[in-house]
Amino acid sequence: MGFAEEKWFVVVNPVAGGGRGLDHFPLISRLLREVGVHAEPVFTEHKFHAVELTVAAVKEGYRHILVVGGDGTLHEVVNGLFIQQEVLPNEVLLAIIPVGTGNDWARSFGTSNRYQDAVRNLVDGEAFLQDVGQVSYEESQFRQTRYVANVAGVGFDAHVVRQITHQEKLGYKSRWHYTLNLLRSYFGYKSTGIKVWVDGKRFFNGLVFSLALGICKYNGGGIQQLPNAVADDGMWDLTLVKPIHFWHVLFRLRYLYNGGIYRIGHVRHARGEKIRIESSPEVSLEADGELLGETPLEFSILPRAIKVVVSKEFAASAKAK
Repeated sequence: MGFAEEKWFVVVNPVAGGGRGLDHFPLISRLLREVGVHAEPVFTEHKFHAVELTVAAVKEGYRHILVVGGDGTLHEVVNGLFIQQEVLPNEVLLAIIPVGTGNDWARSFGTSNRYQDAVRNLVDGEAFLQDVGQVSYEESQFRQTRYVANVAGVGFDAHVVRQITHQEKLGYKSRWHYTLNLLRSYFGYKSTGIKVWVDGKRFFNGLVFSLALGICKYNGGGIQQLPNAVADDGMWDLTLVKPIHFWHVLFRLRYLYNGGIYRIGHVRHARGEKIRIESSPEVSLEADGELLGETPLEFSILPRAIKVVVSKEFAASAKAK
């Protein structure tokens, strides 16, 4: 029965996916019962509540945490794993049933948006140790630290997240939400002078439109901004986009989704364990779709730092490499 017989603490975000977290939880709960999962569900009530719930759950003895939410909920749970002091973060098994808008972290590990398939992963019992990124940034003149499970974005990427966050507060959501905002925001964002160091060597100094750093491949609801990222190689993947004309983006939009982004001439790629970013003026940072602070930024890697449930297909491909 894989992991199904374990006792799971379930963090449910009721507003994830425009309310799917709440509306679909009765179905998800039934599917969990049908495979014998003993679940203790708790609903988040405010921002960062999932962090608090995770810390409390581990302190109470839970070592299996299931997220019913999206990338933002998962981000909070992962940060909670690093805040708690009871056990090492990778001693807690983490799983997700994706009900969010993008579900990019789940996509990276072959976890389907079909609830039956996501629940089946618990029965199949395949786990994977993935890297976690650590980033320090400036916020209100203080240095802050956050942990990244999927992808962080600087500059235009954070600008798009800011627009999406604002619109979601007004109730606007759709499958193509990120792509539409990406195109719309293009005209409202100005490239910034940015310096980038990778493992102590200067990689870039000039105008930057977009910069993404990833543990995993996907962001923005299926965009492969980091197609070469490997989640357990102990390295950040970095994709840097120099100022680019709108028509150049529009006619190559397919490359954002089919893994061909590095075929675009204005795009550069790097990999490293430690990355430093400075800019003038300051630019914003987002991580796993959550707005954080501003430059200067310091990125580092924690190898194989959390243990996650993955699909049988992903596990087979990972073992074959």
